Amino acid sequence: MSPVSVDWPRLAKAASEASTRSWSPYSGFPVGAAILMTDGEIMSGCNVENSSFGLTNCAERTAVFSAVVSGYRKGDFVALAVFTPGDKANSPCGACRQVLAEFFDPSSEVRAFCDGSDELRWTVEGLLPDGFSL
Repeated sequence: MSPVSVDWPRLAKAASEASTRSWSPYSGFPVGAAILMTDGEIMSGCNVENSSFGLTNCAERTAVFSAVVSGYRKGDFVALAVFTPGDKANSPCGACRQVLAEFFDPSSEVRAFCDGSDELRWTVEGLLPDGFSL
């Protein structure tokens, strides 16, 4: 199979659209994520908050878990776009970084976008150097 080309504007748009479905009544910070899969499909997710804050799930993990329930497995994940509101792009949290390391290749690209022009870029390994694995 030939490598999948990443259309970053399309992936960023999917992440932004996912953020509109966020359940974020406590933080008021709707986050969206979109993952490009090896078959060209895009799996998206949004943050889902809970009044018991520890039970909140981030957009990145929601997207990964949605991909898994749809039948995707390690090796099927190509790239990730994260959208956060405002003029500053934000990185995935530590828990999300560990989940990304479980499913993505270490060299996979992750980009963060926002309402403004700020954009951040990493590899999965760059986000979580020396990440835990079994």
